[in-house]
Amino acid sequence: MVLIGPPGAGKGTQASRLAAHYHIPHISTGEMLREEVKQGSLIGNQIKDCLAAGNLVSDEMILGLVEMRLQQKDCRLGFILDGFPRSEVQAIATQALLNRLQRPLDAVVQMMMPDDEIVTRLSCRRICSQCARPYHLLFNAPKVEGVCDVDGSALIQRSDDTEDSIRNRLHVFHKQTEPVVEFYRKTPLLKEIDAMGEVNAITQAIIQALGKEATV
Repeated sequence: MVLIGPPGAGKGTQASRLAAHYHIPHISTGEMLREEVKQGSLIGNQIKDCLAAGNLVSDEMILGLVEMRLQQKDCRLGFILDGFPRSEVQAIATQALLNRLQRPLDAVVQMMMPDDEIVTRLSCRRICSQCARPYHLLFNAPKVEGVCDVDGSALIQRSDDTEDSIRNRLHVFHKQTEPVVEFYRKTPLLKEIDAMGEVNAITQAIIQALGKEATV
């Protein structure tokens, strides 16, 4: 299946929970891209510039990473794509890729959330500068302001979590990704979910919406 929606709508959280429920891997293209950045490869440096500006990296780059990941052994029984495809071009290319791999989609889950809520959520995120433990100033604040509970290191804000970057990411989303929803709306795959509720309730709503489509 594919989880799609604006940045900050909870795709990663729900993907992890659904992966545990169905015993299939959660594939986050964002995590794959950040790993390339961490390794400092040529591709990683190109990705770093795109992420810092809140832009999307090239389709060819992401599709190549996705194809390699789907061919790994743990994807044999299924997989959850988190936040990909992000454009109609990517959706068409992904459909062709999955047909070639004989791994067609069972469902596309669209998580919906207002822009202002997304800005609040993402701009309040922080991570530990050393252990990368995540925090949120509203929902999961550290015991001491600006300091990691675990190792006492300073908390930092990711460059793509500033308000300007978030607004730019949302602009990119509305311009390029919303057509993906319309692409899948022409098929029986699309399931629309309100992402504003409590985490457990959202998970159950997705499982219920999937119904018989989720055969794992």
